Parts: sequence; structure tokens; C-alpha cells
Amino acid sequence: MTTTTLTMAQALTKWMAAQSIRQLDGSVASAFAGVWAIFGHGNVAGLGEALYGQRDSLPTFRGHNEQGMAHVAIAYAKQMNRRRFMAVTSSIGPGATNMVTAAALAHVNRLPVLLLPGDVFADRRPDPVLQQVEDFADGTVSANDCFRPVSRYFDRITRPEQILQSLPKAMSVLTDPAQCGPVTLSLCQDVQAESYAFPDRFFASRIWEMRRQRPDEAEMAKAIAVIREAKRPLILAGGGVRYSGASAALTAFAESSGIPVAATQAGKSVMPEAHPNYVGSLGVTGSSAANELAQRADVVLSVGSRLQDFTTGSNGLIKGQVLALNVQLHDAIKHDAMTVVGDALVGVEALGYALAGHRTSAAYQQEFATLKGEWDSAVDAVVKKPDGNALPSDSAVIGAVNRNVPSPTIAVGAAGSMPGELHKLWRAGSVDGYHMEYGFSCMGYEVSAGIGVYMASPDRPNVVFAGDGSYLMMNSELATAVMMGISMTLIITDNRGYGCINRLQAATGGAPFNNLLADAYHEILPEIDYAAHAASLGARSQKVSSLDELEEAVQMASGRTGVDVIVIDTDPGPSTEAGGVWWDVAVPAISDRGSVNSAYENYVQGRKRQEKGDK
Repeated sequence: MTTTTLTMAQALTKWMAAQSIRQLDGSVASAFAGVWAIFGHGNVAGLGEALYGQRDSLPTFRGHNEQGMAHVAIAYAKQMNRRRFMAVTSSIGPGATNMVTAAALAHVNRLPVLLLPGDVFADRRPDPVLQQVEDFADGTVSANDCFRPVSRYFDRITRPEQILQSLPKAMSVLTDPAQCGPVTLSLCQDVQAESYAFPDRFFASRIWEMRRQRPDEAEMAKAIAVIREAKRPLILAGGGVRYSGASAALTAFAESSGIPVAATQAGKSVMPEAHPNYVGSLGVTGSSAANELAQRADVVLSVGSRLQDFTTGSNGLIKGQVLALNVQLHDAIKHDAMTVVGDALVGVEALGYALAGHRTSAAYQQEFATLKGEWDSAVDAVVKKPDGNALPSDSAVIGAVNRNVPSPTIAVGAAGSMPGELHKLWRAGSVDGYHMEYGFSCMGYEVSAGIGVYMASPDRPNVVFAGDGSYLMMNSELATAVMMGISMTLIITDNRGYGCINRLQAATGGAPFNNLLADAYHEILPEIDYAAHAASLGARSQKVSSLDELEEAVQMASGRTGVDVIVIDTDPGPSTEAGGVWWDVAVPAISDRGSVNSAYENYVQGRKRQEKGDK
């Protein structure tokens, strides 16, 4: 057996550079598109030197915040439909714990990212080192143990040769459709620099094939029978449709069978919005057409969805039989579903073949076509330019932007008011044109996501929506975007606070408190110049005072490269009333405030919807 003596970090990076993945179109691409790094004393000497040695085959990118860098990597993997991904490294201590939020985001959304935080000395000779968390009862604990509950796979590397076992295990998780999620390899800083004679075969090039699990024949036979007997079926498209490359197959099945399609946040844009079978988004942020069809459906075929509360109306929306096609059994059994465990593309193709010639009734097809038309009219009404000089709503801003970007544009967002409004109102012009992080609803994802989306799809324009609250929470990667020559258009809607939660506070009977800047305790009410701030980070920026100016600015930004930031003041009050269903947010049972008591009575009635939804 021939060997090559390398440090653990050198062997790690050499191995990463040798890994490739089969893409959806059959081509082969390197698995790791690069490594994001902020160096410190826990990784600069060992891993930093190793990354320099592999800089031609494994590029290293520098960010300004560890959480932001990890968000970039996650957004890239999401837009690449999980077929390529990135690694992120930090020093020990605060650099590492900054990444925990991003790890949780990737965990919830089933997205691959390799996290490589530095750790304490394995030999413990210099303990306690700078930034070391000392547990009084357990000498094996470090800050990196925070990653355990939010990682699909976690390992602490305390000997160089341990990566011979750990790296293939890590890669198996990153490339597994069912187990996919964040992997954390905690790298003891002394071990990064230690040498070992690694077998040369360990560094052989390998192409990883993404597994396509075929559904069980018995489960599929039951599913076919249920769909064949259904009078009012509805297809729910989740993120799994995109990740398996099943958009075209699902569209063909919907067309041939005459079944309408609704989408989750992750599934939106598996079909263009204008497709006659697409009836809009489902759930709390759903269209009236999709929600009405879901309430009356006798069968809901859920393809690749986690069936979270925003999709199911807190388990009160769907009354009929759920038939769940999913690679992950944990997701397939939710909502008392009839399960079909398997790959979305393989499963949908099998359903299409078995149900060839079967169609829903002409009356049902006419019904959902009518509902779709009514919903389209409702959208037109709320995204139009309002009369008068009042501050625009988020819906009006969305309409203005949507009207002035080309069809292939990718809409990007994450938290606050925008995800709900975009899910309802954004008209995706092409497949994979909607990128929303709503599994974790993480404020601060937006700017970083714009970088990741551009790196994954540099041939398509993207527009990023962020409220002032999200922008204040994490804007540092705007400088990174400028430095890297990223092209993106960032729309900052300034409603002077946390407008979304302010509305929720009011809806649950609460007094205006601590959400809008005007309702929080401040000696001085701040007047923040977001355009000036963005310009100071190197972006082209401007503040517009009307929707007409916004449309003109968006048109100009869409036709050029680089980072454009457009700021507009908005009204924190209005949201789209059309569509949507009840969402379970617990209201206090006892209060001195009459508005809270009234909201609690409505809450009790709302919870009865869940009882009616029980199977």
C-alpha cells in the first residue's frame, strides 16, 4: 500500500477536492464549490495553510461574519438543488458558535453544508486556551457541542487518521436525499497540524451518485387506487420536487390527469405561475384558490413536503386523505398520511404511467380554473399602484418589482412580512425562480442568500427582498458581495421596525409594544439612512420616494452587473387579506386587557379546526 504523509488538514482538503457529484443533467461537477473562511487561532495555521495549498482546485472565499458565510453556502446548495455545496470554517469560540444558527437553518430545510469549526487542543496540554468553554463537570465538552442537535452528522477529530472513516460518512449524509443536512466536523487545532501517512487510494477521485429510491410496489399500488377513485384530488408540491428534478414530470402528470397543483414555500416555482394547473400557494400564506381546493379535496397528494404548520394551517386546513410521497419516512407519516416512501421523480413518473388516460371530471377542471382566475384577479387588485400619496404596502412593492424584472428572475427572501406576501403574490416566470428560506424563517439570511443564488445561477438575474429589521440584523455580507463582483438587486422595505410581528401582536390582542421603533424604549428615535449605509459598503444605492421611482430603479438595476440597493419607505400596517388560513399562535388565557380576552375566545374557536382536521 502506497502512502502520502500529510497533515490532517492537508489530507482533508485534498480529499474534498477529489469528490464529484453526478448532476441532474447527467454531467459531473466537483462536489465542493469552495470553502468560506474567517481565520483565527483555531484554524489559520492548520486548515488555513492546507486551503492555500489547494487554492486552485478548492477556492477559498472570505466573508465578514461566520453566520453570513454559512448562509451563503446554504443558499448556494439550495439553488443548486443540493447537487453541489460548500464548506465553512471558523476559529474556535465565537466564530464557531456564530455558525450554529446557520446549522439549524440547514437542518430544518434539509440542506447540505459542511461546517469545519476549529476546536481546543486534543492533547489538552495548554488548557484552557483562549476562547475555550470550560465545562465544570465534563472535560470533553467544548463550544462546538452546540452543533450536535442541529447537525445530521457530528464528529470531533482528535486523531489525524480518524478522517479516513469520518469523511466518507460525512459525504454520505451530504449526498443522501433522505438524510441530507448539515455536517459538522469539529477540528482540534493541534490535530489539524499533525501528520499521518495516508493511503493514496483515499485521495482517488470519486463520483457520488444521488440515490433514487424506488417506491415499494404495495405502497404504490394503494396510492394509484386512491388517486383513481378520487373525485377532487389536489397535488401539493414541496421542495423535494425541485431537489429530485421532478418539476417537468410533475407538470406532465398534472396536465395528463387534470389535477391542480399548489405549492409550499420550498415548492413554489416548480411550475411557472401562469400554468393553467397551478392554483397558487397553500396554507397560512396561501392563495384562496389553493386553500379552498385543499379544504374540499378528498385526496391531497403531497410530493416532497415537510407538511409544516404554515402549509397545513396548523393541521386544520386539510380534511381529506393525505397521500405523502417522500424520500424521508419521518416526513411521509405526518398528518396521518398514507405513505409512499421514495424519490419524487421516480414516484411521479410511476404514477403518471399507471394512471395514463385517467382524468378528473370536466366539472372539477372547470372549478379549479375558475378559482385560479378569481385568485389572479385578487392578486391584480392588491399589487396595483395605490391611489393617493400614502406609503405603499409590501404587496404594492412586490407588484412594482415583479412588473419590471425579466421572466427568469429569481426572487429571494427569508423572514418578516415579505415571505408571506411573496408566497401569495410573486408571479414566478420560470422554473426555480423563487428562493425562500421559510423553514427556519431566519432574519438576516437575505443578503447572504443573494450571493449564494448568484454563484449558483450567474446567468439569471436575482432580486432580494429584505425588511429594515433583517437588514440591520445582518448586512455585513453586502460588502462581500461587492468585493466578489456579485450581481444582485436588494430591495429594502423600511417600515421602521418589525412590522410583521407588530401585526401578529395586534392580531393576538396585544398592545403595540417593542416591535416598531416608535413603540420601543429609546431615548432617541433613530432615523437610519439605509441607502447611505449600503453605499458605504460599496454598493450602488438610492432611496426612492414612490412606486414610479421604484419601477424605474428596478428596470435600471435589472440591466446591469454589480450590487444595487433600492430603499423605499412602506406602511407597516397592511397585509394581503385575500387568501390565507388560520395559524395557531397561542394567546394568553388570562389578561387584564379586553382585546386579549377577545383574541383568546377566537383562538379557542380556531383550535376546533384542528379537531375537525383529525382523521
